[in-house]
Amino acid sequence: MELTKSLLRTRGGLDSGKVGMIELFFDLVFVFAVTQLSHGLLAHLSAMGWLQTGLLLMAVWWVWIFTSWITNWLDPERIPVRISLFALMLGGLIMSASIPEAFGTRGLAFAGAYVAMQVGRPLFAWWAVRHEALSRRRNFQRIALWAVLSGIFWIAGGMASPEERIFWWMLALAIDLAGPWMQFGLPGLGRSTTADWDVDGSHMAERCGLFVIIALGESLLVTGATFAGLEWTAANWLGFMSALVGSIAMWWIYFDTGAEAGHHRIAHSKDPGRIARKAYTYIHVLIVGGVIVSAVADELALVHPDEASFAGISALLGGPILYLLGNALFKWVSSERAAPPLSHLLGILIILALIPMAYGRLYSPLTLASITSCVLVLVAVWEHMALRRPPPEIDP
Repeated sequence: MELTKSLLRTRGGLDSGKVGMIELFFDLVFVFAVTQLSHGLLAHLSAMGWLQTGLLLMAVWWVWIFTSWITNWLDPERIPVRISLFALMLGGLIMSASIPEAFGTRGLAFAGAYVAMQVGRPLFAWWAVRHEALSRRRNFQRIALWAVLSGIFWIAGGMASPEERIFWWMLALAIDLAGPWMQFGLPGLGRSTTADWDVDGSHMAERCGLFVIIALGESLLVTGATFAGLEWTAANWLGFMSALVGSIAMWWIYFDTGAEAGHHRIAHSKDPGRIARKAYTYIHVLIVGGVIVSAVADELALVHPDEASFAGISALLGGPILYLLGNALFKWVSSERAAPPLSHLLGILIILALIPMAYGRLYSPLTLASITSCVLVLVAVWEHMALRRPPPEIDP
């Protein structure tokens, strides 16, 4: 009798958009994944290391965000949906454990776990909505077929030599990224519309905010663990405090006003699927990537306060830039703004202005980390004060 009932979430109730405990349990796998990514980038600070880590980050994010879409539609408190999440946790752990050697001996394991999740999830959803409207069933058919198409190239890359793998996986990822943008259009099946993606905006906003918290939490863990293993000199204390202040500023920039404004916009939108696709599915990965790269930069500044490689300096500057860019775009597309926030754009320009001095080795890594943390604080304070400034009085 259990399986004959609808597996869709009930909409309209007080708890209709509530994030369930099973979803938070599922997220623990991605705490591990984020740790693997930051450690992997730290171990391979080179142009190729950057490219490989960026590709792996996109794969990890794509698994997580697509699962969030599914649990937005399906009720995670129902037993079949819970079992599917447990199966996805197994795949996520295998994929995460494969990250350090994804471009080495475990490429096929990474690709196999990824494809199994990306294909299996929409197939399960297709089965779960078999008694629902045709448009909903067609949506999951299209998603599954796009996943099969990209999966061919993921598996081919996993079987290819490590030198060739990056090209196969870049092609596969391009197909994955194009899917939502092309509305999963297919000959004979048509394409989905954003109206078909009738997401619960409150749930989607909260889920993505929780992933930002995961990334920030991993950043704090890296900082704390690194600092604990160092001699507590004045320089190391400065690096520790700089990393902590930078993390606090990042939290403030996203959660002080941006997350709530985005939450309100998508929750009251007549087309939440369109906002969920643009603001949360695509743009949020920039925010998460910025936190991960900044965590790597914080560890570099603590362990090597006096010198850094070209790639290390790129992390020190690139992390905050990526984070500010992601937040600027998110706040732009999830509001009625005519342009991205001026405070964020100025912060990006200040950090860009540091490039000649940074690569000219005029500033040490510790100095750069301290400056970028100050820039993040400046952006946070500016935006906070600007948005809370009372409107000017109009004379009668």
